[in-house]
Amino acid sequence: MAGGPPAGRKLRHLGLSGKLLVFTLAFVLLAEVLILVPAVAAFRLNWLSDRLAAARTAALVLDAAPDGMIPPQLTQELLRSVGAITVALKRDDTRRLLASSDMPPEVDHHADVRDVGPWQAVTEAADTLLARDGRIIRAVGTPPRGDGFVEIVFNETPLRKAMLRFTGNLLLVSAVIAALTGALVYLGLAWMFVRPMRRLTQRMIAFRDNPALPVPDMERGTRLDEIGQAERELTDMQRQIAETLQQKSHLAALGLAVSKINHDLRNLLASVQLISDRLADIQDPAVQRFAPKLEAALDRAIAYCQHTLAYGRAQEPPPERRMVALAPMVAEVRDTLGLGASEDGAGIGFVESIDRGLEVDADPDQLFRVLLNLCRNAVEALSARAPNDLSRDQIRITGRREGAIVVIEVADTGPGVPERARAHLFEAFQGSARRGGTGLGLAIAAELMQAHGGDIQLVPGTIGATFQLRVPDRPVDLDAHRDAQRALRSHG
Repeated sequence: MAGGPPAGRKLRHLGLSGKLLVFTLAFVLLAEVLILVPAVAAFRLNWLSDRLAAARTAALVLDAAPDGMIPPQLTQELLRSVGAITVALKRDDTRRLLASSDMPPEVDHHADVRDVGPWQAVTEAADTLLARDGRIIRAVGTPPRGDGFVEIVFNETPLRKAMLRFTGNLLLVSAVIAALTGALVYLGLAWMFVRPMRRLTQRMIAFRDNPALPVPDMERGTRLDEIGQAERELTDMQRQIAETLQQKSHLAALGLAVSKINHDLRNLLASVQLISDRLADIQDPAVQRFAPKLEAALDRAIAYCQHTLAYGRAQEPPPERRMVALAPMVAEVRDTLGLGASEDGAGIGFVESIDRGLEVDADPDQLFRVLLNLCRNAVEALSARAPNDLSRDQIRITGRREGAIVVIEVADTGPGVPERARAHLFEAFQGSARRGGTGLGLAIAAELMQAHGGDIQLVPGTIGATFQLRVPDRPVDLDAHRDAQRALRSHG
């Protein structure tokens, strides 16, 4: 027949309240035991000291009387009052038997209460409690005056019974104290810790079952201890997780919508590309001027459609880097957005300040996307205060080389980036500064710049918004460079 589960397993299955009650009672009882043992030992020493004190008094009486002047009945009465069989007094080198029964029994145990250590007191108290009834003990104490000692021989049974009564009473009092203390400690800890932990657990379970539930507002100053900190951290964590789940849902919905649009948009762009090919055959100078740009824009749009879902997969194709002239790329960005001077002076101005002959080691399509996104954001910010003025509303692009790094700055004279958007400026769905924006443009720009080994930063303390791009050159492979030089010399 199988037995029940072990005590340790039962304790593990107890709740926090049950474990708290068990450990509280156990620790209180342990404290009572630590008090009980010394108390019983002290009771034994006090009992022996009282008997020796009575024996000292009797010894004074017997010692003061002349020999043979005390009747035997008085001697027995003194011995009964002391509770002793014999009383003896030692002074100097003489030992005098002051009172004795007719036939003193043999002594079974000796006890010296003049100099007893704590551990010796405990062990002798335990020896007395475990002793047999009727054991004869000889106790030695200090004399009434002078040197020497006073000793008594007595039956240990009354001492043992007194110690048992004292131990029982002390255990009863200890049990009551342990119960009251345990109950008070349990109720206090349950109110201060168990209830808040249950509340936290219920919140976790409810949030696990339905993360879409609104997160309750916690009073920030309710508790300043670890429980209060845990409640505040749980609230912040739940809100962050809820926001993350909302962003994931937004991203999933956006990916589904983009995949639907991508299917039909590629077909439309393919049809427009056929039309642009026919336009290239027209000999009109204006058509010949804009047809190559239209074809390049269509090719780029089709390539974008093919990689539309790349951001949804949290990756972009690796850059195909080569040395690219920056000035023509900036001019293409300007023409794509339709910026520049107008006859009436209205609109958004576009200023270029690129070092002559500046080339950047980058993927031309990806760098074009970054510049186009930044300039489009600037156009949207400046358009918010229409009608625009060329002298007031401008976009300025500068480019320079600093050693092996090309620094490109895209600045505008708009209202700048709001403070609330700066903390998560380059995170998807977080950095949008305008209503209806997705916040993907800057996130994509940061990802593309990181793929080039560079970075993008918002320059503080400028008029409007200024973004700085830093594109480092690729490190030179010396072995490959030497091989190329040898190949050129051999062909030469």
